[in-house]
Amino acid sequence: MIIQSVSGVLFSADRSHVLLILRRDVPVWVLPGGGVDPNEEPERAIVREILEETGFHVKMSRLVGVYSPINRLARFTHLYECQILAGQPTPSSETKAVRFFPMNDLPPMPPPFLEWIQDAHTVQPTLYKQLKSVNYWNLFKNFILHPYLAARFLLSRMGLPLNF
Repeated sequence: MIIQSVSGVLFSADRSHVLLILRRDVPVWVLPGGGVDPNEEPERAIVREILEETGFHVKMSRLVGVYSPINRLARFTHLYECQILAGQPTPSSETKAVRFFPMNDLPPMPPPFLEWIQDAHTVQPTLYKQLKSVNYWNLFKNFILHPYLAARFLLSRMGLPLNF
């Protein structure tokens, strides 16, 4: 059985800003998203995950891409562009903050989130790509540069998130 996940890109109406969440388990800015539950369609999972993590009710606009992992650090991921229907930015048990950032002033993010934002910003047919930026070399570099964050990432992947 393939473990699947979803991520969502939400742009401002003029596409000059993108919505990011600050995770609790690994305190970095990323796109909202998460795991697809058993017997759940990815299109439903992204709507659920965005509501849980941001407080926004959304509709899925388009499938940006399908990304396959090259190792165990990543999951098979469906990336959707979504539109906000209602709601207010509301942190949750999984998120410390929810905020729109200017496209020309994004915070540091782990791979592959910047790549995904760029893929979504350039409207094109659905992409089918390997997640080459999520690799052991980048994990090693992040261990050297950000040991605290890398350790929290690994704990989270092992099912031991530190949500505080």
